Amino acid sequence: MKLEVLCEELEYSELLDKAAEVDDPFKRIVFIAAFAVSSYSSTFTRAGTKPFNPLLGETYECVRDDKGFRFIAEKVSHHPPIIACHCESKNFVYTQDVRIKTKFWGKSMEVIPAGTIHIHIPKYDDHYTLSKVTSCVHNILSGERWVDHYGETTIRSGDISCKLTFTKASFWSSRLHEVTGLVFNQEGRVVHELFGKWNEGLYCGRSASAKCVWRAASMPANHQLYYGFSRFAIELNELDPYTQDSLPPTDSRFRPDQRLLEEGDLKGAELEKQRLEGLQRERRKLREEQGVEYQPRFFRLSREGDKHERWTFKEDYWDVKKDPGFATMKFIELW
Repeated sequence: MKLEVLCEELEYSELLDKAAEVDDPFKRIVFIAAFAVSSYSSTFTRAGTKPFNPLLGETYECVRDDKGFRFIAEKVSHHPPIIACHCESKNFVYTQDVRIKTKFWGKSMEVIPAGTIHIHIPKYDDHYTLSKVTSCVHNILSGERWVDHYGETTIRSGDISCKLTFTKASFWSSRLHEVTGLVFNQEGRVVHELFGKWNEGLYCGRSASAKCVWRAASMPANHQLYYGFSRFAIELNELDPYTQDSLPPTDSRFRPDQRLLEEGDLKGAELEKQRLEGLQRERRKLREEQGVEYQPRFFRLSREGDKHERWTFKEDYWDVKKDPGFATMKFIELW
C-alpha cells in the first residue's frame, strides 16, 4: 500500500470538522460514519492500478492549510507489512496502523485489513474506534478490473455506536456498492438510519425525506488516463521547491521509480523499483547478520491491555522539522 493512499482517505476530512461543530452526540457519530464510508470512494476508479509497495523506513508528509490538517505516515514493519499514520488539526486527531492479509481466489484477490482507526474530537473528548471492511479486486488476470468492499464495521464512542454494513456484490443482486447503517443509543434503540453507496454518497433518514450527509466529488476530466486519481490524489504527490528542502530524504515524493512512472518511463520505473527492493533486501540481511532490530523513526509500538498492540506517533516529527530540521539528521539511504 502506497503511503499516500492512507492520506487519500482524508479527502473528505471536512466531515470530521463538521462532527466537531455538532453538540448532539448522535449527529456527531453520523458525520464520523459518513467519513468512514467516504474513505473508500477513491478506490472506485483505481482497481486497474497497483500502487508501489513502500520501503521499510519510507515516510510521507502532507500539510494542507486549506483543510487545516497535517499528516505523517511511515512504513514501520516489513514482515508483516505495517504502515502507521497520524493526522491532526484543531478539530480532530486521526490515527491508524494498517496491516493487511491477502487471499487469492483464482480471478480475484481479497484484501483483509487488521488494525483499528482512532478518531479523537477534543472539543467533546470523544474517542471513536472502527475497523475496515474486506476489499476485493475482481478480474486480476484478465478483463476489466473492478473493486468491491463488503462486511460490517461498528463505530464506537463510549456507550453509543453505529453499525455499517457494506453489501457484497453478486450476480443476482442489483445492490452494488450499497452501504446501510444504524446509529444506536445507550439502550440499544435506533436513533438514525443511514443508506447510500460508498462511491456516491451517504444519506441519513428514510427514502425521500432523507438528508445527504456526504456526496463524492466529481472526477477530473480524463481521469482514466491518469491512474484514476481524484483531484485530491493528484495534489498529494506534488513536489514543489518551497517544501522539498524541508522534507526528510525518506519522503515518498523522492522515490526515483515513482518519478519515472509519472514521467511516462514505465520500463525505467520498473528497473528502478527492482533496484530499490534489492537494496531493501540487502539492508535486511545486514541487520540480521549484525543482530540489529529495526526501529522506526517517528512511531513506536505500544500495548493496550494484554494482547492488542498499536503503533503510536512519537509526537516529535513536527518539532524536529521546525528545529533543527531534517537536513541535520542521519536517515537510512532508501534510494
